[in-house]
Amino acid sequence: MSERFRVVPVAAHESSFGDETDGDTVFDAGVCEGERAERRGSVPILQYNREPNKYGDGNPRESSPFIHNTDDYKGTLYDGKNMALFEEEMDSNPMVSSLLSKLANYTNLTQGVREHEEADEDEGAKKKTVKSPQMGTFIGVYLPCLQNILGVILFLRMTWIVGTAGILESFIIVSMCCSCTMLTAISMSAIATNGVVPAGGSYYMISRSLGPEFGGAVGLCFYLGTTFAGAMYILGTIEIFLTYIVPSAAIFKAEEKALEAEAMLNNMRVYGTCCLTLMAVVVFVGVKYVNKLALVFLACVVLSILSIYAGVFKTIFEPPVFPVCLLGNRTLQNHGFDKCMKTDIIDNVTVTTRLWALFCNGPELNASCNEYFSLNNVTEVQGIPGLTSGAISENMWGSYGPAGMMVEKDLPSVPVIASAQDKDLPYVVNDIATFFTLLVGIYFPSVTGIMAGSNRSGDLRDAQRSIPIGTILAIATTTIIYLSSVVLFGACIDSVVLRDKFGDSVKGNLVIGTLSWPSPWVIVIGSFFSCCGAGLQSLTGAPRLLQAIARDGIVPFLEVFGHGKANGEPTWALLLTALICESGILIASLDAVAPILSMFFLMCYLFVNLACALQTLLRTPNWRPRFKFYHWTLSFLGMSLCLALMFISSWYYALVAMLIAGCIYKYIEYRGAEKEWGDGIRGVSLNAARFALIRLEEAPPHTKNWRPQMLVLLNLDSELSVKHPRLLSFTTQLKAGKGLTIVGSVLEGTYLTRDTEAKQAEQNIKSAMCAEKTKGFCHVVVSSNQRDGISHLVQSAGLGGMKHNSVLMAWPGNWRQSSDPQSWKSFIETVRETTAAHLALLVAKNVDSFPHQERLSEGTIDVWWIVHDGGMLMLLPFLLRQHKVWRKCKMRIFTVAQLDDNSIQMKKDLQMFLYHLRLNAEVEVVEMHDSDISAFTYEKTLVMEQRSQMLKQMQLSRTEREREAQLIHDRNTASHAALNDKADATPERVHMTWTKEKFFTERNRNREHNANMAVRDLFNMKPEWESLNQSNVRCMHTAVKLNEVVVNKSQGAHLVLLNMPGPPRNRGGDENYMEFMEVMMEGLNRVLLVRGGGREVITIYS
Repeated sequence: MSERFRVVPVAAHESSFGDETDGDTVFDAGVCEGERAERRGSVPILQYNREPNKYGDGNPRESSPFIHNTDDYKGTLYDGKNMALFEEEMDSNPMVSSLLSKLANYTNLTQGVREHEEADEDEGAKKKTVKSPQMGTFIGVYLPCLQNILGVILFLRMTWIVGTAGILESFIIVSMCCSCTMLTAISMSAIATNGVVPAGGSYYMISRSLGPEFGGAVGLCFYLGTTFAGAMYILGTIEIFLTYIVPSAAIFKAEEKALEAEAMLNNMRVYGTCCLTLMAVVVFVGVKYVNKLALVFLACVVLSILSIYAGVFKTIFEPPVFPVCLLGNRTLQNHGFDKCMKTDIIDNVTVTTRLWALFCNGPELNASCNEYFSLNNVTEVQGIPGLTSGAISENMWGSYGPAGMMVEKDLPSVPVIASAQDKDLPYVVNDIATFFTLLVGIYFPSVTGIMAGSNRSGDLRDAQRSIPIGTILAIATTTIIYLSSVVLFGACIDSVVLRDKFGDSVKGNLVIGTLSWPSPWVIVIGSFFSCCGAGLQSLTGAPRLLQAIARDGIVPFLEVFGHGKANGEPTWALLLTALICESGILIASLDAVAPILSMFFLMCYLFVNLACALQTLLRTPNWRPRFKFYHWTLSFLGMSLCLALMFISSWYYALVAMLIAGCIYKYIEYRGAEKEWGDGIRGVSLNAARFALIRLEEAPPHTKNWRPQMLVLLNLDSELSVKHPRLLSFTTQLKAGKGLTIVGSVLEGTYLTRDTEAKQAEQNIKSAMCAEKTKGFCHVVVSSNQRDGISHLVQSAGLGGMKHNSVLMAWPGNWRQSSDPQSWKSFIETVRETTAAHLALLVAKNVDSFPHQERLSEGTIDVWWIVHDGGMLMLLPFLLRQHKVWRKCKMRIFTVAQLDDNSIQMKKDLQMFLYHLRLNAEVEVVEMHDSDISAFTYEKTLVMEQRSQMLKQMQLSRTEREREAQLIHDRNTASHAALNDKADATPERVHMTWTKEKFFTERNRNREHNANMAVRDLFNMKPEWESLNQSNVRCMHTAVKLNEVVVNKSQGAHLVLLNMPGPPRNRGGDENYMEFMEVMMEGLNRVLLVRGGGREVITIYS
């Protein structure tokens, strides 16, 4: 990076990066970062402190120095003439010179501890210039990683792991774990060098690479891992303190050897809680003290390791004297005796030793002693035989065993039958059962800490160069240290001492301390302060990570933890961290806590590798890392190794960790704030969608796979709100979340003038879809007229194979009262277009009375199967009954039999057909014989045609139309009353449809008249009927008769499904078609007219 583009903070341009300031406000360049943070009301933090809306996380206007961010330049006019062609767009597209100037002044410096310290010291009075980040690779990345990687496991458990697993298997354990972290570091380096990295560590990298769901889940797992790491370091500190420094400080003391382990755990709980409280207070009072002590803790680690290597090479010439006492081949705890012998000669008198008293009933030579003690001799071996002693061959292979197994050396002995008294004797035994996978879980925390460099990226002079080099060098260094330690420990230390976890055989010394030079206390004191420092660092970093997650707003219930003290200290997050850490301390066993945090760290590393692999394979244009030594195969290998180590360490812990991450993922997906970070998972979705669409395009779906892919046509009111939201409810009930749903609407006008209204309408529809729980897509079209807009939606909605095959719309209930005939004409044209496009059509009448989310009581869904058009009428009730709203409804199927049909055989055939379709429904065949056309039908047809003719000839206002229609109705009703003495009184307003009252009137009249009255007799009664269009008369007759039987059978049904006849080919009779439909549906509450798409949608075959 050149000097001009060096990342430095410039306070004068702070408002350019997402901070809202008044136009007259100018920040002084000398004001410290903490003061500016207080003026803004933001809360600065140390490490994971990115504001949730600072780097393009879902806001429509992204706060960055690149585009759409010209607040500082609004008052600046461009006076040049060379760019006059572009001057109208200067507000949104700045000049390149302005862009480069902003880039040069852009800062990714964190509002961290340094700024907090300045705010505390100056108290807002003294202005102090914030220096540009100056940390290099060595100080900023290498040493912090070294300090975080090397720690408690190396000092307390490394020798025990080597002794238990043997040199070869220990080498394998170390190699697997270090390979895992090295591969993860390579992936992390690629992500960290792909652009400017804010100080957010692994959480920032994962969330911005894999999306908010994965980011939140893995971020919280990383937080839990860091918190349990704090518990592990505190337990390590207390173990060193109580076992090796001040053993007499123990509060709980065991009177019997069998109770020593339980007493030790209780001591760990008490002292661990006190230590945690003290550390939490230190972190709360001031993080600056923790950071100032970091170099001291690092020095302790380095000096301890150097003393180990010095001690190893000293063993070549002069091994340290740490004798180990063996009884037969069993190792003894060297606590209660001073001499490794049964008897001693003092003044030529043979006397028993203190060791004798431990195994015998008394000091007398003839006292009753333990059988094994009597049969075997006592020998003394050197605990540290030295590098050239040949101990490496003895320690090459492992020695696993159950809890309570004695630590034995390969020496001849007289075996005896084990007795219950052996557990009370001073033998060195295994405190836990040991096996290979357990050791992997215990060891893995010793290689964590590789994120320390990326966490400090805001303080680095050149993060994109320092992070890869420093991290990889630190891992290489620690790998060499660990691998060499495995070999050197196995070569220098006796096998029984290696397997002695707490150093009981060497008088309670720390085993690794016995090897150090010049004194074991160098390791004891160094490891003690190292564990203290690591615990403080965990309690410092974990709350800030939780605060960063809370501030991102992706986990709603964590938002309270985004707040803290005035200087940004995350008080509530620290409190939660301390409580979780206390749960780890209550476990009280370092060996039990280590596998838990191993799971969380492994999951974090797994997703870092996954993020790198996905970005590489997807080849996203923004994936341009400066670190070139990576490959997707390495990332997948690292990911696989992480997954393998999780299940090797503890399969049940691995499942629990995955379950926790999965629950967090689903919670964020269900309740979390929507963020768009350009993540890789979205890229995967796009690629998967593209692949699936191409596959779907290859062939139409088979009948067995057919399901309604809906295009829902909505009408909007004058305020751009949805008129019939129950249409969306019905869609949800019909779809049950499956298949494709496209919700479309049309605005009249031009897009250039109504683009804002179109976006508002789209937002309103999306809100309605959310309220009705409708999952799908929204598409608002602006067109010159409603008709063309609907045509465009029908033709072009969807993409490739994911196109709609069905159209759902509401019946235009007020079409008669509409002053504009285009409303119902547009409806009929839509019916014609869906037929031409081979789309199924569903038209809901009285849609506002359809159920919302309340479950219907027991009732029926009645299907009137008049004509077969693909089986839609059969399939729709089945789909509806899958939803809880319609689940209690029974399905009834009615079909109509003509005069020459065998209704009994029809019923049997239909029942067999439904049986093969695997549908449960009641079947009924309704006989609708040919009957004479009633006088009322002729009257109805006459009224319809006269009204239609007058409206065509005269352009009348709405009031005039209603008045004229009333006159025609009155005249024809009077003549009808003369024909029928029992007719009802004329209603006050026009009845353009056939009502229930008229149905009963007409039925009574038919019963009174002679059944064989000819049609021509009616013509003789009413000469004007002769001029009627006979086609209209027959259509009206069908509508009246069909309505009669439907109302008779299905008036109480929850839903009635009817075959929808097609509109006439002659467009001149469109208004008559609407009238026929009204007559057919008269007297029914909820009706769904169904028109098939010209293909079979249900099959009897499997």
